[in-house]
Amino acid sequence: MSPSNEAAEPARELPTSTARNTLTVRDHAEVVRIATDPERFSSTVSRFLQIPNGLDGPEHRRFRVLVERYFTAEALAQFAPACRRVARDLVDALPQDRVIDAVRDIGAPYAVRAQSAWLGWPPELERKLLDWLDDKLAAVRSGDAARNAEVAERFDALTIGLLEARRASDGSRDLTDRLAHDTSAGRPLRDDEIVAILRNWTGGDLATIALCVGVILHTAATRKPVDRRMREETSDAALDACLEEILRLDDPFTSSRRVATCRTHAAGMPVEKGQFIALDWAAANRDTRVFAPVGEFAPERNAAANLVYGIGPHVCPGRPLARLELRELVRALQAAFAAMVPAGAPLRETPPLGGFRTVPIRLHRVAPAERDGA
Repeated sequence: MSPSNEAAEPARELPTSTARNTLTVRDHAEVVRIATDPERFSSTVSRFLQIPNGLDGPEHRRFRVLVERYFTAEALAQFAPACRRVARDLVDALPQDRVIDAVRDIGAPYAVRAQSAWLGWPPELERKLLDWLDDKLAAVRSGDAARNAEVAERFDALTIGLLEARRASDGSRDLTDRLAHDTSAGRPLRDDEIVAILRNWTGGDLATIALCVGVILHTAATRKPVDRRMREETSDAALDACLEEILRLDDPFTSSRRVATCRTHAAGMPVEKGQFIALDWAAANRDTRVFAPVGEFAPERNAAANLVYGIGPHVCPGRPLARLELRELVRALQAAFAAMVPAGAPLRETPPLGGFRTVPIRLHRVAPAERDGA
């Protein structure tokens, strides 16, 4: 779940964001200042409804409380065994000593299967969701607003179809069922609100997890000391710290926007009311005044300043789920494979996407006796 995820539905009147009226902020301290000042820098940047990341003030707090109920430690502990099964089943089916793509063959299917298991979506949706993910990434690369809108509308149609099947339920079958009947905001959620929440969770998370897997496995294949460090970590917290340090060093969450609510300043520049600000998370996460020297892997030292999941009132609410999903996949890969090695030049993603489009690797299996602890 990235801090840059933006969803849609229904339209609102806002200024048009263009390269001309957008100021990009890359300094870590300034990114933190703006991200933690929703009074001057609003997150309501899209003409489409975004829940909760596109809201501010009391409305944001109300929906934030609702959404965070689905990411509690108890809720994720209940999901963890299913997530572990998804990771192990996928890893067990991977070939050894053959070139595979860490993004297409591991990251994307894992993202779809893990999210479907979490939401209670049927396995037969996998192919449709994978095709949709390909189209979404292509639309983002293109920068074509109409193409992005069409992809978003397709996801809306899919989600509405799933909701229709749950109208007569008692609200207890699965997470999507519970969301469809959620009244914790003091009233039933409207269809457009449910769709916006599910798009934020799924539409953003599928791409996020796939890109994160590409970065993590590329690092494991090319930086052996980092791979050894991850394999040595036995606690969940320590492994999570390693994974987030990898993502800090090669951040797939490139940027997110704010809009100025008044005449103010940013990065030493005057800013007019209605002007857009782009928070460059990737650049801020490599600011040498905070994370020196460049490229050094230091999870303990850098954790407090790491902005992979954002910061402030709009810090990613789904980060506990993302951590669980990435951790379970990495542990399953470590148990099954003694090593992964590069198998060709990776292809970088096209901005505004970060990370890699393809990461060719080969996997070398652990001997069965070693894997079983014999």
